[in-house]
Amino acid sequence: MLRTYPHGVPCWIQLDVADTSVASAFYGELFGWTFADAVPGEPGAYLFARIDGEDAGAIALKDADGGWISFIACDDIDATCAAVERAGGFVADPPDEGSPFGRSATCVDPLGAAFQLWQAGTHPGSQVVNVPGAWNFSDLHTPDAESSLRFYGDIFGWRVDADLGAGMIRLPGYGDHLAATIDPDIHERQAFAPEGFADVIAGLTPDDSSEWIMRFTVGDRDDSAERIESLGGSVLTRADTEWTKEAMAEDPAGARFVISQLSPPE
Repeated sequence: MLRTYPHGVPCWIQLDVADTSVASAFYGELFGWTFADAVPGEPGAYLFARIDGEDAGAIALKDADGGWISFIACDDIDATCAAVERAGGFVADPPDEGSPFGRSATCVDPLGAAFQLWQAGTHPGSQVVNVPGAWNFSDLHTPDAESSLRFYGDIFGWRVDADLGAGMIRLPGYGDHLAATIDPDIHERQAFAPEGFADVIAGLTPDDSSEWIMRFTVGDRDDSAERIESLGGSVLTRADTEWTKEAMAEDPAGARFVISQLSPPE
């Protein structure tokens, strides 16, 4: 069964780079990714990054390095672009003509954080998540959480509930979608968690910058940090939370991302 994403759920990640060979070498060594060309006859133009043969994300050839960007699923990309503009954002690249995979558009929220919209065709989004080497979460870094949530809430119906903590954005009903599709045991498995935990779809981090930061699961934060530096990247900060050991890092081209090791209290 394909992992599918309802309207408003982050569904895919992409790294925009000027040299896909350098980026694929770095992330392939770091996360164990393999790569496949998505466009026949255009090697290196768009690479699917895979774990055990399942799509985890992509690396795209661009005129300049642009960093990681998060895609958000939508049912009607034209209508959603109009909603973005009504809510005070703008559409930097209007909806493309699409391919069998789907249609995309680049948008920017009112505080300057860029994201992509994705109306799925044959490709709904990432098929492997939350395992070592895979995308775990998209975190919205923003200097004004209230304004950011009002914007995304108007378009996608996102909510932040006090019982879940300020850093968790949820889409009501997403847990039920997972239970009805690829994760039938999710509610029983998360019975210990606050109500609505299964609906969490993104993170929220107060910051001076305004951007989406991709978070990746790793088995060992410190080992992965050492590997980042040995491969030509940089580890900027490290932090231990109640449930995780994390590090903010940059790849050799300067794209920021977070590695996160699950480390629950004993």
